[in-house]
Amino acid sequence: MKNTVFVCGTLAMLSLAAVAQTNPPRTAPPADPQPIYRVTVVSRTLQAVNYEHRGGPTKIDFQGTVLLPKSKGQAIVESKRGSVSIDAKLEHLEPPTRYGREYLTYVLWAITPEGRAKNLGEVLADDSDKAHITASTDLRAFGLIVTAEPYYSVTMPSDVVIMENVVRPDTIGTRELVNARYELLPRGGYTMTIQPNQLQSVGAQAERLPYDRYETILELYQAQNAVQIAQSLGADRYAQESFTKARDLFAQAQGLQSRHADSHSIISAAREAAQMAEDARVITAKKRDEERQQQEQQQQLRNQSRAFEQAQAAVQQAQSEAAAAQATAEAERADAARARQEAEQAQIVATERAAQAEAERERVGASRSSGQLPAAAQQTRSALIAQLNSILSARDTPRGVIVTVAEVSFEPERNGLRPSASAELARIAAILARYPDLTAKVEGYTDDRGSDKEDQIVSEQHAQAVRQVLVGNGLAPQAVIAMGYGQSRPVVSNASSGGREENRRVEIVVSGASIGQRALWDRTYSLK
Repeated sequence: MKNTVFVCGTLAMLSLAAVAQTNPPRTAPPADPQPIYRVTVVSRTLQAVNYEHRGGPTKIDFQGTVLLPKSKGQAIVESKRGSVSIDAKLEHLEPPTRYGREYLTYVLWAITPEGRAKNLGEVLADDSDKAHITASTDLRAFGLIVTAEPYYSVTMPSDVVIMENVVRPDTIGTRELVNARYELLPRGGYTMTIQPNQLQSVGAQAERLPYDRYETILELYQAQNAVQIAQSLGADRYAQESFTKARDLFAQAQGLQSRHADSHSIISAAREAAQMAEDARVITAKKRDEERQQQEQQQQLRNQSRAFEQAQAAVQQAQSEAAAAQATAEAERADAARARQEAEQAQIVATERAAQAEAERERVGASRSSGQLPAAAQQTRSALIAQLNSILSARDTPRGVIVTVAEVSFEPERNGLRPSASAELARIAAILARYPDLTAKVEGYTDDRGSDKEDQIVSEQHAQAVRQVLVGNGLAPQAVIAMGYGQSRPVVSNASSGGREENRRVEIVVSGASIGQRALWDRTYSLK
């Protein structure tokens, strides 16, 4: 009499929903001081047994993990010449679909202490949730686990571990700990998103099927899972020959079912299709990994080439900047030579003008004896001070009218004038150009923070920068002299930052006969 089994509606929905792209394998966490076998939802110590050659049959137990705690079982393991046989009986195996639509069957695995997993065969439960499986392996030392899988011929265990072996006190063999270095497919790795109208389902009143028909339908679903999982990874492109054979075998199994052929033929074709599809999946995974590595290498080469090009561009830019800096230095040296020549010429002119001024002083001697400037010179000096003071700070001194160019007027990096300061000096040059007899002595000063030599250079650079703007805006070159005095003439103490800032300056000393040789406030008084 044939056994019958109730096939639930979930099983019929699996033909499309239980398929997906497989994620990359995940490595278990690093081992503790005593290596243990771990997965995401199971954390137990799995003991392996070294079944010594011809040690005779021995028993081990199975116990359920937290995923299926009520399950249990027992196995008789016997080491024979060239192989080890396992005869296992398991109980309380609930349908694997409880862990996800993609899981259609259970598989028994042997795990070596080094972490290698080997598929020992499919575990099929009968209508009383019991299963009996016999298998053999060429391994000598291994632990046993049972996992839920999408089809029987998988080559890597999923992390849905429902049972583990337990070594009994009377178990014959050397106990070893499994080193958790083997890889598991992550839970949910077989699922994919599909449209609701793609799902196939049955009504609430599912029929009871004979066991051989149930087994046939289950094998067809597993074959379909295997084919579609391989296809989702791209097996039709990476392993075309194997995938085509798997698809043809699956179509053959479907054809046999539609013609109501005997279940043995259908199951045989379906299982062969699943096996061929798993081969296609393994080939595809390997080729995709090789392709990914090749792409990474190509990307690395592109990155290296780009970095080399950037380095070359940087070298060329540095060379260009060095050439530009050299040209600038040469130009500055030429300017300095011209400035020295102009200063010498200006000194000659100044000597001549000094003689003229002496004659002028003799002419206005009477006015000086009274302590006052001539009225015209007084008026001109006063007007000039007012005009200059409207642009920059100007003060009347016995040396002449002094215009102060503060440190903030200069660029810190290259000691050149800022554009705004150049504009102000251009306006000052335009005012001074109205008085042809006036001369301007440009004096540069610093604070005391640098060395004497460095400060002397900076003060000369600042003075020359101001002179170039004045000459460039209309003043005669011989009428403008530039000198640097470094830190030698502070106007206030350098003890504070404010004092040092005030001492870092350039002074334009304006003098000439038209504004007289005495400050407006400088006069003599007779004492009675």
